[in-house]
Amino acid sequence: MPSIITENPKETKKLGTDLAEKFTKKKLKKALIVALEGELGSGKTTFIKGFSKVLGVREKILSPTFVLIHKHRIKPKIQNSKFKILYHVDAYRLKSEKDLLKLGVKEIFADPQNIVLIEWADRVKKVIPKNAVWIQFKHSGKNNRKITIK
Repeated sequence: MPSIITENPKETKKLGTDLAEKFTKKKLKKALIVALEGELGSGKTTFIKGFSKVLGVREKILSPTFVLIHKHRIKPKIQNSKFKILYHVDAYRLKSEKDLLKLGVKEIFADPQNIVLIEWADRVKKVIPKNAVWIQFKHSGKNNRKITIK
């Protein structure tokens, strides 16, 4: 898929909303995994704010850098969505994939009612399922972001 350039945080958030609507229509046998990679301040958390909004998440979205994982109930605005829980994982402080496994992600990944958004996913690549959607964020000017979906 070609890269998308967003020119401000509002556009990055809107892209998150658009992709949530698209991705949550998929029928999966396991959790929907979205692996995010990119340097600090490249738009990962901003994207997640837009993504979670369309899922009806009411809590404020903050990067779980110190707690590593946040769990949010989904009240989707999308008809026929089977998803019930959004997990927001931040792998920035993890030393290895083993640290992520200790959080019980295998069980989380196996449940088709879960959506899992993983910031800094490139740090734990070995445990990310093969069917994950990868999104790369890069600075492309002061407020511009180049976002590539793989």
